[in-house]
Amino acid sequence: MHHNFNFADVLAASARASWEIEDVLPPGSALDFTKAFMPENLARTAVIPFLTPEEAKVLNQIRGHEYLALFGLVEEFVLPFVLDHARPQLKEDDLRVRALLGFASEEAKHIHLFRQFHGLFTESFGTPCAVIGPADAIAEKILGHEPLAVALVILMIEWMTQKHYVVSVRDDGALDPLFKSLLKHHWMEEAQHAKLDTLMVEALADGRTETQIQRAIDEFLEIGAFLDAGLLDQAGMNLDAFEAATGRGLATGERNALIGQQHQALRWTYLGSGMIHPRFVASLAAMSPTARDRIASIAPAFA
Repeated sequence: MHHNFNFADVLAASARASWEIEDVLPPGSALDFTKAFMPENLARTAVIPFLTPEEAKVLNQIRGHEYLALFGLVEEFVLPFVLDHARPQLKEDDLRVRALLGFASEEAKHIHLFRQFHGLFTESFGTPCAVIGPADAIAEKILGHEPLAVALVILMIEWMTQKHYVVSVRDDGALDPLFKSLLKHHWMEEAQHAKLDTLMVEALADGRTETQIQRAIDEFLEIGAFLDAGLLDQAGMNLDAFEAATGRGLATGERNALIGQQHQALRWTYLGSGMIHPRFVASLAAMSPTARDRIASIAPAFA
């Protein structure tokens, strides 16, 4: 057993970590645009040689908007997936049902919070920042896959958010305090979601043959490729917003180089950093050492 998670403990921890949107983003909240929003090891904007420090900061802030917008988009398919997983169990384990419904409720709250952040950012930043979508079309595409594959994608993302906050955000004093607070409160509740999704993956994998598990890994990789294509589109959208916000038109060579560099930064942020998370790797190994090795073989491409 690679963990000791259970529904009773998750329920208790969720109650302790609970917060309200009004406490996190109260009326009159303001973002500090003199500061970066994203830690550099995720944004990778300060290392771009042909941007001034001010331009790199603007792109960093656009990446911050993208970060919460994409997590809001992800939670639009997590929410129905969790509800679908809970529905067949409504007359069974009360703790399991309460924990899963709490999971869904918190994801709905996060979607609401991120939409409010989008409104605040857009009003304050002054330049529209487009995001891939629409969310319901992306959700439909992902939820059309095998449930175990979808659960693995969600598990990877849940553990990824934990790593981002603990390793990159929590001790970075240069970040905007309000944005950092949003990430902290998201992390607090996602910590329990990662545990619940670990249990969901185990339940969905239980009794499957090795062949069936490898088919689920095939579909996990298909979802990953679909998301990766979206991240390439998002890198282009970010640069469109950057050019509009700064008034700087990038030369073709600069733009192509920057799209390549930023696409890789997005790949690391949303895919690579999750693929190598020890907790995610442990769930793969418990399910199938072959599955673990397959993901490990492709993870370096997303670093």
